[in-house]
Amino acid sequence: MKTLPEQDDLLLRLRDFHSDYFPRHQQRFQDLVTDGQHPKTLFIGCSDSRLVPYLLTGAAPGELFLVRNVGAFVPPYDGSHGLHGTTAAIEFAVLSLKVERIIICGHSHCGAIKAAYEGVPDEAVALKSWLRLVEEALLPVQPGPEVMCRTEQRAVVLQLERLMEYPFVRRSVEAGQLSLHGWHYVIEDGEVHVFDAEQGAFVPSSVASHSGTGPYQPYVEHDGQVIEGV
Repeated sequence: MKTLPEQDDLLLRLRDFHSDYFPRHQQRFQDLVTDGQHPKTLFIGCSDSRLVPYLLTGAAPGELFLVRNVGAFVPPYDGSHGLHGTTAAIEFAVLSLKVERIIICGHSHCGAIKAAYEGVPDEAVALKSWLRLVEEALLPVQPGPEVMCRTEQRAVVLQLERLMEYPFVRRSVEAGQLSLHGWHYVIEDGEVHVFDAEQGAFVPSSVASHSGTGPYQPYVEHDGQVIEGV
């Protein structure tokens, strides 16, 4: 076997997967090839490296259809922000794979939310345009820890509302074939807070009665501010 450069840890990890993990789960992968994929959940999460969907959900290969982007944002259905892979993935997941759940998962200390408040380098043209998708969730105050947390949660609700603007999503939700879930993962606590539409608040999963479902009415915060619902 060829000796590897000491710094090529990625290749070592690939070899570990092939020699260790894969043999123990080979039948599962074979079934996914023979029978195809049938995930029940579309997980739209932030690209942040600290957010690991398979760890949070305990999912096995084939159980999650994943979309990762900066901020876990959903482009408007009207195409006003141009073509985007996230929209294509939502269409494929709902119309072709017939998923039963869509999760929007934001998290604490989100770099996208911070950048939306503080700005980005001039060369980050695409990023600057992308961050406009969260402008409606920003608060007219200086960002501190509490403001950041609230904005991260407001952003999650905003994406849920945008999902309901997709006609095929709304149709599936109203038919009881699809549920929407809003999550805010607090990295330092190891806990996901789920959006409870009836309470109009995020509730720690350790005490929540469900994993977050609609219908999504206007989101009233404790200070009386409202994010308009669908």
